[in-house]
Amino acid sequence: MGEPQLLSAWAGHWTGDGTGVTVILPPPGTVGSGEVRGGAPASREFELLDPVRLVDRVDAVVLSGGSAFGLAAGDGVMRLLRERGLGLPTPAGLVPIVVGLSLFDAAVADPPPYAEAGRAAAESALAGAPFAAGRVGAGTGAATGKWRGELVPSGLGVARGRAGPASIAAVIAVNAWGDVVRAGENPPADITPAPPPFPSANTTIGVVLTDAKLGKKDCHLLARSAHTGFARALDPVHTSYDGDAVVALATGELDAEVDVEHLRQVTAHVVAEAIRAGSPTPAP
Repeated sequence: MGEPQLLSAWAGHWTGDGTGVTVILPPPGTVGSGEVRGGAPASREFELLDPVRLVDRVDAVVLSGGSAFGLAAGDGVMRLLRERGLGLPTPAGLVPIVVGLSLFDAAVADPPPYAEAGRAAAESALAGAPFAAGRVGAGTGAATGKWRGELVPSGLGVARGRAGPASIAAVIAVNAWGDVVRAGENPPADITPAPPPFPSANTTIGVVLTDAKLGKKDCHLLARSAHTGFARALDPVHTSYDGDAVVALATGELDAEVDVEHLRQVTAHVVAEAIRAGSPTPAP
């Protein structure tokens, strides 16, 4: 199946006309949690990521365009994983734990068959296809700057870092209402937000992956720190018009002690860099 492309996870895209799907397939035994900070999320199985919920495994994370329509991409991924013998064992058979996050793009007007697209993205991941960044997969129809009444093309950004012995990677689809703020820049202080319809059609979503061995609670802390990275690189951020959400995954493959607070600090940095990488056109 080729070499892993995102630490030890498999990752792949399906890219359509102005929309797409990105699938992350972590190795068996991966623990996950997450957090939503925006006011308008589109998600599936996200409540399961709460640290107090029973199941701690995650078999796949699916990022997609198409808003609520795009959540159907998870159906195709679930069926493929079950066919391959992956999922939570239950008396009625395997149930793959597939978390879905969607952003709003132009495909909402005429959604493609997202279940088929999700399966295609997962098959691409399992085949070891090159994992590209930019205007591919879930980032295909993404844009920023909408609070100013503009559409600045953006896409999918990837960044990596280390916290002691642990590796960290972030994959973020950047579709913010606000602007991307570069390192060292001061965000604008006196812009009047644009009138409707620009308050709609937003949401920045992503995945943080580490090889550290973490429980569900620490994964939740990692997701919270990922949102710190959002706040460093987006302005305004976490608005009522965004569905900003992050899933944090820990594969547990690293046989070494890791300081969680160090991991959180690096996570915030890596996420901010992924957001900036996903929007190469600076805001004016």
